[in-house]
Amino acid sequence: MRPIRRGDRGAAVLEIRGILVGLNLTDDKGDDASFFTEEMERGVRAFQQSRGLSVDGEVGDETWRALLAAQWHLGARTLYHAVPDALTGDDVRQLQERLLEMGYDVGRADGVYGPRTARAVAQFQREVGLTPDGACGPQTLHALRRLGRKVTGGAPLRLREEQVFRAYGPVLVGRQIVIDPGHGSAEDPGVVVPEGPLRWSEADLAYDLAARLEGRLAACGMRVHLTRGPNPPAEVSSLQRAQLANDLGADLLISLHLDGHANPEADGVAAFHYGTDNGVTSTMGERLAGLVLREIVARTGLRNCQVHAKSWDVLKLTRMPAVRVDIGYLTSPSDRERLTDPRFRDRVVEAIVAAVQRMYYPVDADVLTGSIDVSALRAELAR
Repeated sequence: MRPIRRGDRGAAVLEIRGILVGLNLTDDKGDDASFFTEEMERGVRAFQQSRGLSVDGEVGDETWRALLAAQWHLGARTLYHAVPDALTGDDVRQLQERLLEMGYDVGRADGVYGPRTARAVAQFQREVGLTPDGACGPQTLHALRRLGRKVTGGAPLRLREEQVFRAYGPVLVGRQIVIDPGHGSAEDPGVVVPEGPLRWSEADLAYDLAARLEGRLAACGMRVHLTRGPNPPAEVSSLQRAQLANDLGADLLISLHLDGHANPEADGVAAFHYGTDNGVTSTMGERLAGLVLREIVARTGLRNCQVHAKSWDVLKLTRMPAVRVDIGYLTSPSDRERLTDPRFRDRVVEAIVAAVQRMYYPVDADVLTGSIDVSALRAELAR
């Protein structure tokens, strides 16, 4: 959808205004309720900030879906597993959080009523003597509210995720990873910086990094998939990228981006994992983000802009640990000089390969940042 922004008018603006008023993010009724005002833009920015979305004051696809989800609260409707389009909303997330507290395995509390959530609901229903249909109606909700939590102490989701990786062992051979070079189509090049006769685009450099990373990880025995080619004929949405990773049953996803800013002094590398303002997070995604960031900083000298929790679709909707890494600013002269050097991009790739290897080491057997010799990983496989 075309982003809806300040100055626009119409039925969609009217609906956005109603949601923002319901969330107490604006009290601007306006002379024309269908006009997108400056006050509405501030409300949208506050909403985006609270939900871990990109804060631009515009209502694009991700913000629109998040606004629609925010309308729902647990008990307002019957929840069930719908195919092909799953029910989504804050009520689903609240249900998932409640089930996690009681020890049921719903995966992440991502607000999507998928088959895993339906199985957890059915298991709960069997245990309390209800018909195990996997739908959460008034009777199931009453039973959930009546019973206390089963799990005390610890973090059951984190323990489950860690156990999956512990079971894999340290070997990368056979593991599946999806590499997602950001942007891509002619209509969506990302950050673009002309420099003399040259034109550097985020999409091109992200794909170059992805192709180099594909070769290195494949040499380590991993099965590697890219979400797009060098020149996709049309925009590949975040939903499509997440769905590809889910359909493949990937073990990890790494999304590669570069950044840009009006201030040329802005520079450095940042990493992002799924997380919300109420503490819900992908624990293994957070670990992967930390490992990738620290390895890149140690091996390249880029400024450390830290790890952050976000609820972007490519992080939220993937069923495996996923990380997005913004590798420097194309708008920074110093970062751009390094990013446009193929040898520097090789160092970035080596850092990511080292981070992926460390994901499969037990936490108590991890190694120092920057200490893994990536060429030795390849040589060991060759032998």
